[in-house]
Amino acid sequence: MRDRVDFIEAVPAKCADMLAKAEVEVALVPVIEYQRANDVSLVPDVCVGSKGEVRSVLLVSRKQHLESIRSVALDESSRTSATLVKIIFREFLRHDAEWTTRSPDLNEMLERNDAALIIGDPAMVFTRGDLRIWDMASLWRNYTGLGFVFAMWMINDSAMDHVRTIDFAAARDEGVENKLEIVLGYQNLLGLSRDSLQDYLDKNICFRLDKQMQQGLNLYYELAYKHGLIEVIKPLKCTTGC
Repeated sequence: MRDRVDFIEAVPAKCADMLAKAEVEVALVPVIEYQRANDVSLVPDVCVGSKGEVRSVLLVSRKQHLESIRSVALDESSRTSATLVKIIFREFLRHDAEWTTRSPDLNEMLERNDAALIIGDPAMVFTRGDLRIWDMASLWRNYTGLGFVFAMWMINDSAMDHVRTIDFAAARDEGVENKLEIVLGYQNLLGLSRDSLQDYLDKNICFRLDKQMQQGLNLYYELAYKHGLIEVIKPLKCTTGC
């Protein structure tokens, strides 16, 4: 294993593109991209997901009911969440919408669309006002009873020999043990209170792929295939047993 690891910070969609082009050897990637990528393997048991409310993946609208939404602007940073909202509409609401992809500017997204899907930091800091907000992980939980996996670490198979020696689970655990340091780093950046950020990491985000989360991931892939959002369902291939 090499002594040096270079880190690149990028939005989820960009991480997927860099991994697909072999510009990086390992990346935290939207889970939908596993079904679209070639020659990649998953790191088992480490994920970014939620078993209930996630707070950072939201559908926002001036309309009061999901059933009245006919057009949705999708945050260009997202792919897993963009697929999720299409599944929610097609499978559970039984109607489709007109979909467009935009940069995450909520006002611009809502100018010409009934609703906007926003993720990450922008989803946590915008002014709520009289907007109606649906938490996407909560919607999934309400319809399926399962947790939802947004992203997992994926490794380019050509780099497997040396990347497989990285202990991702240990890195996850170290991060969990040092959540206060992370909270303090983001408190001023986002303008959110320490308690709000602590709750987000403690209660909203799940970092382990347990049985319930695995079931949610499998169902997500099945419904993505059913509604033509992926071409095939590939079996999960992990660096060790999935």
